[in-house]
Amino acid sequence: MDIASILGFILCLGLIVFGIVTGDDGVAAIWNFIHSQSAIITFGGAFCCILASNSMSDFLGGLKSIKLVFKVPSIDTPQIISKIIELSNVARKEGLLSLEEAAADLDDPFLKKGILLIVDGTDPELVRGILETELTSIEGRHKQKISFWQDVSSMGPAWGMIGTLIGLINMLQNMSDPSSVGPNMSTALITTLYGSMLANWIATPVATKLKSNNDAESMVKEIVIEGLLSIQAGENPRIIEEKLKSFLAPKDRASGGTEEGGEE
Repeated sequence: MDIASILGFILCLGLIVFGIVTGDDGVAAIWNFIHSQSAIITFGGAFCCILASNSMSDFLGGLKSIKLVFKVPSIDTPQIISKIIELSNVARKEGLLSLEEAAADLDDPFLKKGILLIVDGTDPELVRGILETELTSIEGRHKQKISFWQDVSSMGPAWGMIGTLIGLINMLQNMSDPSSVGPNMSTALITTLYGSMLANWIATPVATKLKSNNDAESMVKEIVIEGLLSIQAGENPRIIEEKLKSFLAPKDRASGGTEEGGEE
């Protein structure tokens, strides 16, 4: 589980509750912020609008993608680089055909696919084209989920304002009773609060985290493509290692290669 995401969501909610209960009414004030009609208008309206702009499968897939925020991505860039250097050493010693046996032990389907393309003697440009097409397809699916939550972030405040306008209209229709103005105004503003919470507490952090995960995965796959093409070109493992480590931040480069480095 991703502790940062879990902790972030909990602390945000905690700060909101803290702001509510530290008022004059204390814990009892929480009930002033619970309003079922406002929740239905804001949350229901926002998600129904998203449903109207997507297919049912895309809508359900977008909702389910929130689970990805709480999972730690299984991406270890230094380990991937080490594996590529190991494969380059095997290819340098025993030839490209020897990589077919090594591919059987690989857990990464993208890396495995690239190795098998090389073993089959596929033209380097075609290898690049196939792998980059798959990378583009993966990024497209990820961006669809990111766009889903970005749309929710936009719709939340909009539907919160719609709820507020409904509440204000109802309030203005009942101005003959001055004692009802305060409670009705409070109720009208709750929808704006709900819309802001939907956007800034849930949707925007989810979209941002999914984008971060997508960027990290895309970088790893770019490293794989460059590494495999370098192996196919017969480049020195040490050169390959330095090339791939350039993708890493300086502080991570010390762990980016194998212990013995590329072999001559």
